[in-house]
Amino acid sequence: MNKCCAVVQRIEFKLGASLFKMQINSPSVLAELQAVFDRYENAVIHNQVNVLDELFWNDPLTIRYGVAENLYGYEAIQAFRASRSKGVQRTLSHTVITTFGDDFATVNTEYQSDGNVRQGRQSQTWMRQPEGWRIVSAHVSWSA
Repeated sequence: MNKCCAVVQRIEFKLGASLFKMQINSPSVLAELQAVFDRYENAVIHNQVNVLDELFWNDPLTIRYGVAENLYGYEAIQAFRASRSKGVQRTLSHTVITTFGDDFATVNTEYQSDGNVRQGRQSQTWMRQPEGWRIVSAHVSWSA
């Protein structure tokens, strides 16, 4: 994780008559997200499809835009994962995890795949579910 960006903040905002307070980058929530993101990355590298399936929200609203595919819904994402025959060896850089309250977060990172000169980037939106943290939206693309 890019430690320079893990600044704890407290914000307040009003929605109608209600005042909401939220902590951004709570150390304990950041630690949770770092652990689950590390688990995700390990699953990508080793093509652990069962773990990748587990970490995506099992819902038709889940989206994953890839470098060559647009996947709408958990079933499409699951089918894409099942069709891959091997993991992706890559090195991450500039990873930034930002948590919003206790149940919502984003993870953004750049990556370099082994044997590829192009720089990739990945954005994920995570939401805490009763069964744990799940990716609700993801975008993977090449840098220009």
